[in-house]
Amino acid sequence: MSFPNVGDDVRLILAQFVDINGVAKGKIVPRAHWDEVVSVGAGFAGPSIEGTGLPRHGARSEFFGRADTATARVLPWQRDTLHVICDGFVAGEVFDGCSRQTLKRATKKLSALGYTLNVGIEPEFFLFERNQQGKLVVPDTLDRLAKPSYDLKSLQRGRVFDCLRELEVALNQYGLDVIQIDHEDAPAQYEVNFKYTEALASADNLVRFKLAAHAIAEKHGLVYSGMAKPFADRPGSGLHFHLSFANAEGSAVFDRGDGTLSPLGLSALGGLLHHAAALTAFHAPTINSYKRLTGGGSQSGTTWAPVDIGWGTNNRTLPARVTAGRIEWRVPDPTCNIYLSLAAVIHAFIDGILSSSSPGDPNESDNYAAAVASLRRLPQTLGDALVALEKDTALTEAIGAHICAQHVATRRDEITLFQQTVHDWEWAQYADKY
Repeated sequence: MSFPNVGDDVRLILAQFVDINGVAKGKIVPRAHWDEVVSVGAGFAGPSIEGTGLPRHGARSEFFGRADTATARVLPWQRDTLHVICDGFVAGEVFDGCSRQTLKRATKKLSALGYTLNVGIEPEFFLFERNQQGKLVVPDTLDRLAKPSYDLKSLQRGRVFDCLRELEVALNQYGLDVIQIDHEDAPAQYEVNFKYTEALASADNLVRFKLAAHAIAEKHGLVYSGMAKPFADRPGSGLHFHLSFANAEGSAVFDRGDGTLSPLGLSALGGLLHHAAALTAFHAPTINSYKRLTGGGSQSGTTWAPVDIGWGTNNRTLPARVTAGRIEWRVPDPTCNIYLSLAAVIHAFIDGILSSSSPGDPNESDNYAAAVASLRRLPQTLGDALVALEKDTALTEAIGAHICAQHVATRRDEITLFQQTVHDWEWAQYADKY
């Protein structure tokens, strides 16, 4: 396999994959070993990667990240390095614990039905700085409006603006079509929107976005944070999915033609809502995620995060917002593994379509102001979401038993670690009370 035509200045390869958490991992390989990265893969000790479940010895202890050559891009901030996204292989076979392979299997199954899932992803995030004590704080002390959405003063001030400008340039060089950047509803919180594309390519683009955001923020003395809920009294960060199907001719088939959902789109939505509790275990995979998905207000007057399972027309108070003939799924947050999350969505869609599922009636009221009693509530803790996932055997079997089991085990380890940790709140609440 010939090396991509990217010029002689490129001498290194960043062979990258994601672990069960969706966190980028990889290694640097000299350009001379391109053929090996493509044909065999860059080698890694399998049990050293979180969530593989691989043994410490034997043929299946080695994980190989095999380059998908179509993903090769020169790093905009490191022009001597070619970034390539890898698929996981073990013992020469597709690894069922690789989340990117899991998404590829899901898209193949959907393709067999004649459809392609197009996804637009909206990452919200914080840009912090570390103070002298090592604590992450808001870098702009003037960024303190109670309702800071779309605040232009903070958006265009100082290091943050320099960082966002450089990020926009880098993302476009990286192949992402940046549509808009704005200040979100909490101090130091921003959103970058880039153009939708097919599910796998969209997931790859989010990985590219996060690599760029981390690197460029650090260059400007800032820290990129995808934490779901840094501040108790402010809205958290979501990672909304805009979801639609195209048929073999490229026509949008969720759209009835007037911006409402077609019968196919309604069945797909029905599957999404039917499996919503289990899906939450993938879309909100950290303990902190559930600080975002609970009821209550914020200084700005709303949290913008769903609590009850339902849908409505252009209704941002529910998990599924139907607009312009597509579904905006508002449950996910930036801590999710994007490949695993989209694979789960596809299988929920397929189940809804094959079973002619109904999403029920739309709810057109403000669910924050007056919750609809008939709606089921999303899981309110990570533990509850994991139980829901384990009970949803149809979904876990469709996604893949091994990777679902590893996801559950990894998340339960996090719960145990949290339960064993004594937190500042406990000191303040109990230290001298009794």
